[in-house]
Amino acid sequence: QVQLVESGGGLVQPGGSLRLSCAASGSISNISRMGWYRQAPGKERELVARITFDGTTNYADTVRGRFTISRDNAKKTMSLQMNSLKPEDTAVYYCNVRAGWIGAIDYWGKGTLVTVSS
Repeated sequence: QVQLVESGGGLVQPGGSLRLSCAASGSISNISRMGWYRQAPGKERELVARITFDGTTNYADTVRGRFTISRDNAKKTMSLQMNSLKPEDTAVYYCNVRAGWIGAIDYWGKGTLVTVSS
């Protein structure tokens, strides 16, 4: 059974930094991409950043230049370094792993809460 577990969320002041991590357990083959999504209260879940199997990254416009996604294929982990955090970054952050391409399967973690507030 595949499980994704996020960690690293918490309360931080505006301008501060946090590093989120996602660890995958179980058998996942043919990972096509991994990513972070977030959902703020009253809003839909949105893409924050993702990284494909060949290392290509893309970021939401709202976080580009402040957040950095990285992965360790051997350890099946992924991280999101978040700098210069803003109150509008407050959300539950979810780890996503997509396996395959045609007929792909998406796996999700349960999320970790990030609160940016003074």
